[in-house]
Amino acid sequence: MAAPSTARTARPAYRCGECGWTTTKWVGRCGECQAWGAVEEVAAGSGPRTAAARTVRRPARPIAEVEASEASARPTGVDELDRVLGGGVVPGAVVLVAGEPGVGKSTLLLDVAARTATTGRTVLYVTGEETAAQVRLRAERIGALRPRLFLAAENDLAAVLAHVEAVSPDLLVLDSVQTVASAAVDGAAGGVTQVREVAATVIETAKERGMATLLVGHVTKDGSVAGPRVLEHLVDVVCTFEGDRHSRLRMVRAVKNRYGPTDEVGCFDLSESGITGLVDPSELFLSRATAPVPGTCATVALEGRRPLVVEVQALVAPASGGQTRTRATGLDVGRVGMVVAVLQARVGLLRTPGDVFTSTVGGVRTTEPGVDLAVAVALAGACADQALPVGTVAVGELGLSGDVRPVPGVDRRLAEAARLGMRRALVPRGTLAAHGPDGGRPGTTPPWGAMQVLEVDDLRSCVARLFPSREEQPGRS
Repeated sequence: MAAPSTARTARPAYRCGECGWTTTKWVGRCGECQAWGAVEEVAAGSGPRTAAARTVRRPARPIAEVEASEASARPTGVDELDRVLGGGVVPGAVVLVAGEPGVGKSTLLLDVAARTATTGRTVLYVTGEETAAQVRLRAERIGALRPRLFLAAENDLAAVLAHVEAVSPDLLVLDSVQTVASAAVDGAAGGVTQVREVAATVIETAKERGMATLLVGHVTKDGSVAGPRVLEHLVDVVCTFEGDRHSRLRMVRAVKNRYGPTDEVGCFDLSESGITGLVDPSELFLSRATAPVPGTCATVALEGRRPLVVEVQALVAPASGGQTRTRATGLDVGRVGMVVAVLQARVGLLRTPGDVFTSTVGGVRTTEPGVDLAVAVALAGACADQALPVGTVAVGELGLSGDVRPVPGVDRRLAEAARLGMRRALVPRGTLAAHGPDGGRPGTTPPWGAMQVLEVDDLRSCVARLFPSREEQPGRS
């Protein structure tokens, strides 16, 4: 009788195309990133299959001998985008710009391509979503016709690489990575396998040629970048392009940046004639009312390092249908609900069932805790039907006990408010400790100049100071 064989049959292995998680059996949902339908079978091997190369293209050098100028950023000509990228685009870097359909990604990158071509560099714009004639019409509308800007409409990855070989561009714009497919791998364009192959090939080409690359990416319903999660790890910079399609305001944020900060934001104004950067966007977020209006309060939100003066509006109405509602436009509805609860429990307002509506002016969206005090003051003014004096701004975070907590960057916030003509500010206790005649630095001028700054300890005392004769109006709470 023959001895039993000790050799083991290789078991199939499965890997998630989103995050790389592996398992020995197929499952419909990844156990790591919880993605559905992303687990695929991969060839199982007994060990490593890649051997060391006999020759290398670039030998290792001492780090001090590496030329650092190769990684210096080159401005794109769009100052707001350069602010987010850290000065411009680095040669060989791959930037992923993701956003919802119709938000203006193609318009922005076509403007970037035209401005880059104006500096004498060669730019190749490849579109996979439109025809070349459609892109040409948009370029004519926004004034982006340049002799060194080349245009191609392709959906095949091999054809895109052929255009790169023929044009030898300094900057490549691919719109979008989900519409280009490779014949070397299976699957439709936009699938996990195709997106991974297209991105890896383009990135390898960009690194070899020192070609800066801008990739347009789609987003899913939950706002994340469509395609495999490994796409965000492969690229050097990930930017999100945000904005309400009913508003002209657009914002670019850096989620990942290997060459610069990730706390900057660029503001743009999108119109029929194109997209332009907004050096001073705060004026878009303030109403034009010259007389005080109940239920309004200005605040200063920090978007990255940039302070933006935003007006918060609130309205309290009788409940419709016997069920109360809390609605928020441009604000975090969860934080608005918390502010309403604090007003009920700590101040005694909004105890009668009613609908609460809050909104920001200009389509800006801010979710940071520093706007809590402004939301509470606006709601208190709506309940009392009393208006704050024009030029009042409130900055502070609310605790569940009703206390007003400090927030970072108060100096920058108040300096921006003073620049726009605000005359009085409500801030948490301790803000003046480092400024003014009693702040330990006599003779120094605070960043907010002559603006009156009032410190508040808690929401109850703040509301009592602002609305001393407050009385909830019948049917408004």
